[in-house]
Amino acid sequence: MTTEAQAETRGFETEAKQLLHLMIHSLYSNKEIFLRELISNASDAADKLRFAALSKPELLENDSELKVQIDFDGENNTITISDNGIGMNRDEVIANLGTIAKSGTAQFLESLTGDQQKDSQLIGQFGVGFYSAFIVADEVEVLTRKAGDTAEQASHWKSKGESEYTIESAEKAERGTTVTLHLKADEKEFAESFRLRSIVKRYADHLSIPVMMEKQDFGQAEDDEENKDKEETAVEYEAVNAAKALWTRSRSEVEDDEYKEFYKHVSHDFEDPLDWSHNRVEGKLEYTSLLYVPGRAPFDLWNRDAARGLKLYVQRVFIMDDAEQFLPLYLRFMKGVVDSNDISLNVSREILQKDPAVDSMRSALTKRALDMLSKLRKNDKEKYNSFWEQFGQVLKEGPAEDFTNREKVTKLLQFTTTNSTTEAQDQSLDEYIERMQENQDKIYYLVADSLKAAQNSPHLEIFRKKGIEVVLMTDRIDEWLMGHLTEYEGKQFQDVSRGELDLGKLEDEEEKEQQEESEKALEGLTERIKNSLSDRVNEVRLTHRLTDSAACLAIDEGAMGAQMRKIMEASGQAVPETKPHFEINPEHPLVARLDKEQDEERFGDLVEILFGQASLADGGQLDDPGEFSARLNKVLLQLQ
Repeated sequence: MTTEAQAETRGFETEAKQLLHLMIHSLYSNKEIFLRELISNASDAADKLRFAALSKPELLENDSELKVQIDFDGENNTITISDNGIGMNRDEVIANLGTIAKSGTAQFLESLTGDQQKDSQLIGQFGVGFYSAFIVADEVEVLTRKAGDTAEQASHWKSKGESEYTIESAEKAERGTTVTLHLKADEKEFAESFRLRSIVKRYADHLSIPVMMEKQDFGQAEDDEENKDKEETAVEYEAVNAAKALWTRSRSEVEDDEYKEFYKHVSHDFEDPLDWSHNRVEGKLEYTSLLYVPGRAPFDLWNRDAARGLKLYVQRVFIMDDAEQFLPLYLRFMKGVVDSNDISLNVSREILQKDPAVDSMRSALTKRALDMLSKLRKNDKEKYNSFWEQFGQVLKEGPAEDFTNREKVTKLLQFTTTNSTTEAQDQSLDEYIERMQENQDKIYYLVADSLKAAQNSPHLEIFRKKGIEVVLMTDRIDEWLMGHLTEYEGKQFQDVSRGELDLGKLEDEEEKEQQEESEKALEGLTERIKNSLSDRVNEVRLTHRLTDSAACLAIDEGAMGAQMRKIMEASGQAVPETKPHFEINPEHPLVARLDKEQDEERFGDLVEILFGQASLADGGQLDDPGEFSARLNKVLLQLQ
């Protein structure tokens, strides 16, 4: 029953309209997920009521048997999904059904291509939820009353999934939510018992809440002349699913497909996970965990303030959706459930932060998650490479944030190297160490803006000549990462673009003698160049790291690199001023030509051109591109 006086027509939020259109047109090949999503929402509503009732038992209203009920009407072509969970008030209906208050929405919509198959996969990353109802329905109605409200405080929501919806006050005797789908003419298959039961068994067997459907028993009425031809129908409901929380079952009882479907329930993803780990701990602490590694990154992965964490249950009672206290921030992509016997039922986020049991569980769960990734890399490198492509940059936050597990995390890192045959980051530091030369005692690396820039860097020239492998780091986070990594497996890290190059035992005595002779012979040249460049450089010196290039730039060991400077400048932060070292190659013909140049004006032009080239090769920008071009043209004309 509705009250017309309070009816209101409202427009969908723009993003909601776009998503609705995509639901209807992109997910045609996987229509049955609508039922999984609606049952999942009903299960969440039951979980939230169970938790709220811990402090307010009156919310149960003498109806403590929480359940989901599915009815269908083949004649009218409708499906109805009802629950007696927490329900919604009017404001919550508008917030949950009229808008998409989800981080990453804008980025998600910008990523859409118009290709239905590709967009379908993107929607899987974003999550579908309630809007999936419009895949099979041309109109959806929601009647809902929040637990604790009166029957007259219910709300009735209705929409055809286009540009608007209506909401009006209504009456509802029982708390909870009823969703009625008016199926499209060509979706009659879903208003049928066997079809619905098979979907429920597939998608909801792992839920702890029963999903009820009608069963019919036909009995003969009393044997009298008047009623002997009448048939009396007795209506009963039965649970279609197993109604036992999946994580409480033994691993040997659970099929892989069940684990995959439960992942989709907890993550609201409809792609399979890459891997999972189901574990029960007994002893001083007792808890069960089920952790998943997703197959694809969500759109809000880089929002460090976005909701994250595991679903927390205490003694099978749902407590909260995003309990971030059980895993560190760099593992925010992990999904799953933790169910503890050692935490108070009346727990809050603030209490969790102070509970020593939580600290112990966090430590153990972090190690389990890292062990999962280690085993995945060892047993299925292809899957791990897929994981790394999606989540590698997030994992790189680990060495700085988790000192205890720094070695474990570092072992999981992957990079491209000068030995790589593809552009994929698929080489570990352990593999690099295995290939190190006999007298090599350092892990050499180079940070650059892109792989192409790294591969063409003049800093690699001497390493190529000597066959020394260099790790190429091209992610935005890499320079920051290396600020927290000084060594691995007893090997010091060495940035090949910092400081004076020292190859240690990889250089022979003859090379060192030649270097010393060159330095003495060109002392005057370095002084002339320094005077020409004035205060733009810290020092001018000869280098033996170059074999093909005439010059390059190097920075001090502790100075901020170009990658970090760009990140800080882009975020509006002040960047400390640093001056590079200008290094010249004594064996290069241009340097020899420069040493013989007597015309000071032309000498200055040549120095500026070499300095500009070195800046560009280092990924920098010219202070005055126009002046650089004019100098270059001037020198070129003098060659005529």
